[in-house]
Amino acid sequence: MPEQHSSTATHTSRPDAVHAEGLTWQHKGKRIVENVDLSVPAGVVTGFLGANGAGKTTTLRLMLGLTTGQGTTTYFGRPLAQWRDPARIVGVVMGGVAGHPRHTLTAHLRMVAAGAGVPDARVPEVIERVGLTGTADKRLEALSLGMAQRAGIAQALLGDPAVFFLDEPANGLDPHSIRWLRDTLRQLADEGKAVLVSSHLLAEMQQLADRVVVLARGRVVAETSIEDLSRLGGEVTLQSPRAGELAEPVKRLNGTFQLLDDGRAKIRGISRFQIGDLAAERGIPIHWLDERAPSLEDYYLSVAEEEFRIS
Repeated sequence: MPEQHSSTATHTSRPDAVHAEGLTWQHKGKRIVENVDLSVPAGVVTGFLGANGAGKTTTLRLMLGLTTGQGTTTYFGRPLAQWRDPARIVGVVMGGVAGHPRHTLTAHLRMVAAGAGVPDARVPEVIERVGLTGTADKRLEALSLGMAQRAGIAQALLGDPAVFFLDEPANGLDPHSIRWLRDTLRQLADEGKAVLVSSHLLAEMQQLADRVVVLARGRVVAETSIEDLSRLGGEVTLQSPRAGELAEPVKRLNGTFQLLDDGRAKIRGISRFQIGDLAAERGIPIHWLDERAPSLEDYYLSVAEEEFRIS
């Protein structure tokens, strides 16, 4: 068994903390996950997007070795089973916290810590970090949904792992809890951790993630960084008495042009700066112009719908 490194700095010196290749799993002759390649860089929040039933949870289970299928997943270059203390490599949150409902949060975390070889002193530290100090003696059955999600994150934090997997962590949370979750995951990434969050909540992922990977029908169909997404031309609406004259030059730049009944035009695929330059070159007056930046929802729907068309 290779010796395990305890330093997070050692882990984060590599660009990809986790790399999965060729993940495939089928059930009753139907492929649920098919040839999925997925990398999770350190110091980054990666959003793993897909509709319910797309195969996100199954993919995570394959990566963790909880489901047996084809393909390989390595953590800092090694399979998870080759690490002496897996809890110090990856922390997992799948549906809050699971334990005996009558156990207190502190008692539950102490049992988990003992099984992971983590000292008891770590328990109050993680409870404080997730803001549950006043709830430490509450039974698990008495925790609200938001508290249970925080407790699950506390459990994942016990081993101070370099990687975090979270499966639909914002489901059912109120706005205050969602804001807390977003801030916490961002802080973990800023500390150099690799964070992978599966979700179908696209607006939330646009605020949280640095990059996204899109899964549709069990296959990875696209990935992009949020920064690159923001550089794509969104939808520009303008008003001009000569708006129609922009149709051909816009199309030559691979944009789309739609003239509306009220003299306005909608243009997609190029930026407002390019449109302004086109109008200036031709002496076309612009009376009003507005640009709506491309959203993650727009991007997701475009790549997911393309997958459904070709399947």
